[in-house]
Formats: sequence, structure tokens, C-alpha cells
Amino acid sequence: MREEIGCEGGAGRLFVLVAVCCAAAAMPLTFTGPAVALPAISRSLGGSPLALNWVINAFMLTFGSTLMAAGALADTYGRKRMFLGGLAAFGLFSFGLAFAGDIVWFDSLRALQGLGAAAAFSGGMASLAQEFEEGERLRAFSIVGASFGVGLAFGPIASGLVVEAFGWPAIFLLVVALAGFALVLGAIFLKETRDPNAGGLDWKGAATFTLALAFLTFGILQMPEAGWSDPFVLAMLSAAAAFFFIFYRIERSVARPMLDLSLFRYPRFVGVQLLAAAPAYAFVVLLILLPVRFIGIEGMSEIEGGWMMIALSAPLLVLPIAAGLLTRWFAPAAICGTGLLVSAAGLAWLGQFPVGADPMLLVAPLLTIGIGISLPWGLMDGLAVSVVPKERAGMATGIFSTTRVAGEGVALAVVTALLSAFAQMSLGSVAGVHAADIAQRLVTGNVAAAGSVVPSIERGVLLQAYGDAFGALLWLLTAITAATAVIVFLYLGKGADVVESAAEDPDLLPSTAMDP
Repeated sequence: MREEIGCEGGAGRLFVLVAVCCAAAAMPLTFTGPAVALPAISRSLGGSPLALNWVINAFMLTFGSTLMAAGALADTYGRKRMFLGGLAAFGLFSFGLAFAGDIVWFDSLRALQGLGAAAAFSGGMASLAQEFEEGERLRAFSIVGASFGVGLAFGPIASGLVVEAFGWPAIFLLVVALAGFALVLGAIFLKETRDPNAGGLDWKGAATFTLALAFLTFGILQMPEAGWSDPFVLAMLSAAAAFFFIFYRIERSVARPMLDLSLFRYPRFVGVQLLAAAPAYAFVVLLILLPVRFIGIEGMSEIEGGWMMIALSAPLLVLPIAAGLLTRWFAPAAICGTGLLVSAAGLAWLGQFPVGADPMLLVAPLLTIGIGISLPWGLMDGLAVSVVPKERAGMATGIFSTTRVAGEGVALAVVTALLSAFAQMSLGSVAGVHAADIAQRLVTGNVAAAGSVVPSIERGVLLQAYGDAFGALLWLLTAITAATAVIVFLYLGKGADVVESAAEDPDLLPSTAMDP
């Protein structure tokens, strides 16, 4: 059964697209804004390096770990209902963040904000898939990708201007305004749709997956402070492995799994999931690490740091739409693989410039990274919903978005731990037993706090250690991105019609995977 409420025709679909685009533009502001404001938040609320890392990771964790569940709930109980409810919660908790009095409350609200974002994102993207037919869907999703680009391109500079003019709490009011506008448009124009064959939420699967991701992220974040062989860290990672295994067993046994594992038999579906994780290491982690470097380490103002970030993000304003148009002449695998290789080249180029280099020298490699990532960025969401029937669009969006956002959260935790470890190794015998403590403070951009641990260490030595660590990390990200480009090209280029043909023949897939 399909309920329809709202405006019919092209005008109604246009307003639906605008609503989803406004919600999409608000999402990047929730992690680029706090990244720019992190030094100011640290001065205002205090907190240990671990607590400050959770300023970003609390949102990423809850957002990424609940997207699949939100997608299943959207299919079952209504995509419009999930979109509007998620936006309301997202706006409410964003408003509360502006008045958080300490770092614990702030991190807690960030986690709740991620829950609302997951519901809004899954409901909105699944609704969009119902509004547009196959020929238009890829272009519609490329416009949503461009909306993400607006948030990414102008988020840092807008946040910098707001922080300097009004203080860091005001950055969350921008998010509230976008969410509120999307809420109004969605309430008026969005049609209510649901999957008539949906069987409800796989609660056991949702709980075990969320716990597994939480233990994994917490363990990785704890590594720099406690050590890589610390019993507590090992216990967290072991718990994560155990819950992932339990999740796997549950999904193999339940009638309607949250994650249909049989889909991973199809190369194109696997290729889409690998594509979802690729930008995490090639681009997204830089949205967090670079503002900390520019503002905290190199001493730029929030506005100057925001302007630098535009070079990285500006290509996402237009190139995702161009990528959608390019599919008329080139295969998506070729476009996506080429884009990732361009990003890898930009990462290697950026690694040539140490801390303290002329900022203008960084513009070209930052643009190269942004140009490269914009090509797959404009195609990813459309490809995600193209591999399953539109009735299961919520599930497809949930799986794809979980892979992407959970990958980004884990990637951010991993690269933060690696950056701290590289800095610790670079400090070597100069800092002795205090090397780990100093490295953790450098990673959060607090050079003064790092220097106070061992006052005899000169500031230049600390900056050199951070620069060496950042360069080593960029080389590692280059290698990962290049390897991912090759794999995505091979997998996404195989069996383009396998999953679609399986959808037409119910004997080729279990009924839990595809609904006619």
C-alpha cells in the first residue's frame, strides 16, 4: 500500500528535492563547524584530549551506527514520518548544543544529534528515491551531492566568521535554521510512502551492530592515551569483534535482516559499498584534521582557516552535478575510479609541504583532492539505490550510508590514533616518557598544552614533530586511496545488471533481500 499526501507534479517534486538538499547541506555543518571551532570549544569547556576527540566522533558514531536501522524503520513506518521526526530531533539537539555548559554534556548532545541526523538522512534519501523514476534519479541524487558540497565548501568559512563574531555556540544556530526550513517544506510537499512488505526492525541486529561499532571506536580512540597493548584497549577491540560476529550470526538467521548478507555476492553491490568508504580516507578526515592544523598548529584565525578549507571543498559545489551528466558518455566505474586516482595524486602533492609552508602553496593540492573526490561523490547515492528495487530504497540507503558514515567515523578514529602515534615516534627521545601525552595534545591542536608537559622542549621541535607525522599520514592515505580506486573500478565495472535482474527473478535472491 502507498499513501500519498502533498503536492502532485513537477513543482511538488522540486520542493521535495529542495527539502532534502537543505537537510543534506546541514549535515556537513555538524562536523566541519565543530572542527573549526574545536580550539575555541577546548578553551571554553576544557576536557581531556579523549573528550575533545569525542566532539567529532560522538556524532559520527551514532549517525553511522543507526543509519541501517533508520532506513528499515523508514521503509516500515513511513519515509516522510522518519524524515520529519529526525529533522525535529536534529534541530532540537543542535539548539541544545549552543547552551552546553561542559564537555560531557556537549559530547552527549552530539551523540543525540547524530541519532536525529540518521533518521532525517535515511528518511529523506529513501523518499527522494520514490519521487523520481530511474532516468531522473541519478541526476536528482547528484544535486543532493552538490548540496553536501555547499555545506562542505562554505561550512568552514561560515563557522569561522560566526565563531569570531558571536562565539562557537552560534555555529549550531545555522544548522537549526537549515533543519527548520527543510522541516517546513517536507511537511507540506513530501508524500508518505512505505514498503508494503516490510517486516519491522531487526532490533537484535541493530543493537549488536551499534555496540560493535561503539566498542571499536572507543578502543581506537583510547589507543594513543593508554597504549596499543593496554588490556582495556584490547578488551574494547575484543568486544567489538565479538559483537560483529554475533551481528553476522543474527543477520544469517532472522527472517527480515537489517543487512541482507546475500547481496554481497554481487560484484556491483560490493563495488558500491567500497565506493562509499573511499572518501573517508581520501577527503573526509581532512575536513577535521586540516582546520586543527591550520588554526591550532599554524596559528591561523578561524576565518583564515575557513578560507583555506574552501579550496578543498569548493569543487563539490558543481562537479557532483557534472559527474551525473558525464554518465551519458562514460561508465560510472570509470568516472569514480578516475576521481579517486586524482584525489590520491592530490594527497601525495599535499604531503610535500611541511607545517609553516606558504598557505598559497597548499591551494593547488587541496583543489586537486576536492576535484577528484567530487566525481564519485555525485554518483554514490544514486548508485546505492540503483542496486535494489525502489521499494527497498530505505534499506539500500541505510546500508550504503552506514558503510559511508561508519567508515568515516572509524577512519577518523584510526587516523587520529595514527597521527598521534607518528608524532610520538617523531618526538622520540626528546620527550621520553611524556611523548604520548604531548602527541595527544598536538593532535587536538593545543600546542601550548603540549609544551607545558615538558617546558624545556622548544615550540619548533613540537611543530616539526607534528609536521613529520602529518606528512607520513598523508603518504599512507595516498596509498589507501589509490588501492581503493583500482578495486572500485574493477568491482563497479562488473555485472552492472546482476542485481537488477535478480530483483526481477525472486528465485535468484532470498525473499528477505528483494521484494517484488
